[in-house]
Amino acid sequence: MAQSAVGNDDPRLTAVNLPTNILSGLVQLAEEFGVDAHPWFAGVALSPSEACDPSARVSYRQAVAIIRRAMQSLPLPNLGLVLGKRQDIGNFGVLGLAMKTARNFSDAITIGITHQRATGALLDLSIEDLCPEEVALLARAPLNEAAVLPFLCEEMFASVFAVARALAGPGLKPRRLEFAYRAPSYVAEYRELFDCELRFDRPHNRLVIDAHWLSLPFPTYNPVTARQALAALARELEATRPAQSETAAAVERTLRARVSQNPRLLDVALSLYRSERTLRRQLADEGASFTMIHDRVRCERALELLRDRKLTVAQIGSQVGFGDVREFRRAFKRWTGRTPSEIREPDAAL
Repeated sequence: MAQSAVGNDDPRLTAVNLPTNILSGLVQLAEEFGVDAHPWFAGVALSPSEACDPSARVSYRQAVAIIRRAMQSLPLPNLGLVLGKRQDIGNFGVLGLAMKTARNFSDAITIGITHQRATGALLDLSIEDLCPEEVALLARAPLNEAAVLPFLCEEMFASVFAVARALAGPGLKPRRLEFAYRAPSYVAEYRELFDCELRFDRPHNRLVIDAHWLSLPFPTYNPVTARQALAALARELEATRPAQSETAAAVERTLRARVSQNPRLLDVALSLYRSERTLRRQLADEGASFTMIHDRVRCERALELLRDRKLTVAQIGSQVGFGDVREFRRAFKRWTGRTPSEIREPDAAL
């Protein structure tokens, strides 16, 4: 199988920029089967409940580690198919709306591929013209994880197939599916779901369809609605916090959960099962520092609390870890260049 030559410290693997859609689905399955999902998240500074938060982000490396543990504990050999079949266009949120309101099937696929990271996709998708009659959706894994690859492909192609049929109608049928791994023991489920030719031990992972489907017009297309959906998608993506490295993201999550306690570097290091020295070095290697992250977390939380007129400045300071309101005012002025009262309006009752 063709793979990108990347190292384990490559930013494509360690940048904390992936939504946790797949992990959230796994957590829901764990609840249904009475499986404790907490051990899956050991060392990630993320809990199962936090994985279901739309704002949560993980790195590719973290997501694969969690999936590998889930595969070992959930009693489902066909886990990827089970999870993928549960998806529909509604699960894609604003991206799904943008695809549904596109001019035609080709435009919808282009929108989906362009913004695939918004869904937490763990395989890199691209369109490949095989011949005038065939076009393929090619899926590449950034890292060669043979044990996890079947899960990733099953989840991806099952969900993509469900969305494609929702867009193009039930008549859509693949020409064939190719996989870069051996046929699983439950290959009959592949045949039942996709109803097409299956090829295993191939160089690529790809879903092949007749090229004529790309020109299929959508009768519900409306240019105004389409532009509105794309604008909403752009706003959602712009509002996403820039990707962090794994250690910085773990520190930030820990600080956000305990901001009122004003934890020290040592406290956070212990909660992440690292020494203070190791955590400081890892942050420095990522171009970050504990103080920088701590100040940003406290500043953002303080700005949120200032919107609540029922809270005094002293109460807000206490909720972000300051015992002395004067210290909070000085810190806030250092962070923002303005005092809390200036942010809240000069005549606000403080």
